[in-house]
Amino acid sequence: MRTDFDPRSDDTNTYALLSSLVVPRPIAWVASRSADGVGNLAPHSFFTVVCADPPVVAFASIGDKDTLRNVVATGEFTVSVATLPLMDQVNDSSARFAPDQDEAAELGVEMRPSTVVGPPAVAASPAAIECRLHSTVDLGSSTLVLGEVVWISVEDDVVVDGLPSYDRMQPVSRLGGPDWGLPGPTRAVRRPGDPSEIAR
Repeated sequence: MRTDFDPRSDDTNTYALLSSLVVPRPIAWVASRSADGVGNLAPHSFFTVVCADPPVVAFASIGDKDTLRNVVATGEFTVSVATLPLMDQVNDSSARFAPDQDEAAELGVEMRPSTVVGPPAVAASPAAIECRLHSTVDLGSSTLVLGEVVWISVEDDVVVDGLPSYDRMQPVSRLGGPDWGLPGPTRAVRRPGDPSEIAR
C-alpha cells in the first residue's frame, strides 16, 4: 500500500511533503548587505552546488526575502557552512527580523571580512564561499539564486589531504518539519568507472 499525493491539490501541503522527502538538505548560511549597507544573515536549506566550471552554487529564496533583495541590489553574498556548534544561532537567524535589523548584530554572531566580496562571513564557521550573482530564475513562489564562486576559505584544522573533512567540519542539515540532521558516521564507497567493475 502507498499513500498518494497530488501536488496540485489544495489538500496537499506540498512544501512540507517535499521538504520531508528531499533530505538531508545542506544549509546555506547566507550573509548579504542591502544597498544601504545593512547586514543580513539567514539560513536557506534549498541549497546546492550546480556547476564546477565555472564554479556556481545555488539557493532558493522562498518568497521575496531580505536576502533576495540584497543580492539582487548588490550582486554579492557569502555562504558560511552551518555546523553543529553553530546550530542554535543558525536556527535563530531564521526569525523574521525587520529589514533594518542586522541578524548577526542582534544575535551576537561575530562576522569577519571577506577576501573578494563586500558581505562578511561568519567568523566561527570553518568555511565560507564568496559569491557574485550569476543570475536569478523566477519559479513562482520561489526565486532560484545562482552565485558564481569567486573565493573559498577553509580553516586549516578541518582540511585533510587538501580538502575539507566532513568529520572535522561537523555540518548540520535540515530535514522535514522542525527536525535537523546531525553529523554522523560516513561510509566510503568507490564509484565504478565501468559496468564491468560492478559486483554481480
